[in-house]
Amino acid sequence: MSSLAELEAPSGWRVIQLRELARITAGGDYDVETASPVETDRHPFPVYANAIERKAFHSYSSTSKHPAGALTITARGTLGFSQFRSKPFTAIGRLLVVWPNAQFDGRYLAEYLNSQVEFAVESTGVPQLTGPQAGSYEILIPENVREQEAIAEALSDADALIEGLERLIAKKRLIKQGAMQDLLTAKRRLPGFSGEWVTTQLSEHTTHGAGNSSLIKGTLQASGRTGNFPAFTASGPDLMLDFYEQNGDAIIVSAVGSRCGKSFRACGRWTAIANTHVVRCKPTLDPDFAFLFLNEEDFWVKGGTGQPFVLVRRTFEHAFKLPSLDEQRAIAEVFADIDAEIEALGTRLEKARQLKEGMMQNLLTGRIRLV
Repeated sequence: MSSLAELEAPSGWRVIQLRELARITAGGDYDVETASPVETDRHPFPVYANAIERKAFHSYSSTSKHPAGALTITARGTLGFSQFRSKPFTAIGRLLVVWPNAQFDGRYLAEYLNSQVEFAVESTGVPQLTGPQAGSYEILIPENVREQEAIAEALSDADALIEGLERLIAKKRLIKQGAMQDLLTAKRRLPGFSGEWVTTQLSEHTTHGAGNSSLIKGTLQASGRTGNFPAFTASGPDLMLDFYEQNGDAIIVSAVGSRCGKSFRACGRWTAIANTHVVRCKPTLDPDFAFLFLNEEDFWVKGGTGQPFVLVRRTFEHAFKLPSLDEQRAIAEVFADIDAEIEALGTRLEKARQLKEGMMQNLLTGRIRLV
């Protein structure tokens, strides 16, 4: 644990141990007599067992042991994740509960503990954090509660932006999943298209072969060779090499392992190495359309028990329905637009996370003042 004592605190700030800011208690035992799996008037208070897995423990208690404004800290296994609790609650098991003194804001403490304090407990078994150990950690904090509240509000607004983007991305992914179930099975048709899809086999519309089994990922990594051409492994375009073996548009399929069937798009000049299959589409099959279902791991027939692998020939001999090439391209374009929107939201989410990281480093150290 590093000490803040030698740091020069900003004007109006001070370094203080957590035990001087708050009372720290351990989570209690689960009381089956007062517990319920659903929230009712009789069981209004949520029970928290692990702040990392926020929904891993669904229960409510008819008695609240801790007030609104307290925070919890994970105290076993993954240490130190802090969460402010805005409502009265009960905590059990692997949590410490921190009750801030009236002159300190619990939201500020939670933000500070999560970003500025690294809880490190030496242990030969499962890492654990006790109340006295947590209380010995030092906090840099403004003495003015209004400044604490202003910092907490600013960081809370950043959290709201991040959570909003996360929810929107999740919603878009669900929309995509639903659209795939409809458009790839002809349950729903795009405007301008009608008529029956043709029953056929993928083997009539593709060629396929194995990646170069003499090129091993570990050996290539150890060689230190690098370049401008991607090399596809079972987990994607992990390597960049100074040579290429294939050219053009293709779909690379992970051939072996727990994620076998996971697929990747390849174009330009590239190489496929051991534990991959290379699928190329004939003129009757649009590669972007084919990728929509080839990238579904459940689409593939698999063999093996301990180490599963895809059975390409058997998979491609199964009957499936295929629309016209124009409809294939229209469907692929719909999903390309959805993917572009999800990617753009992901970029915004990453920028929002970086923004909050910068805010924490400035606001929680007093480099930037809000009051």
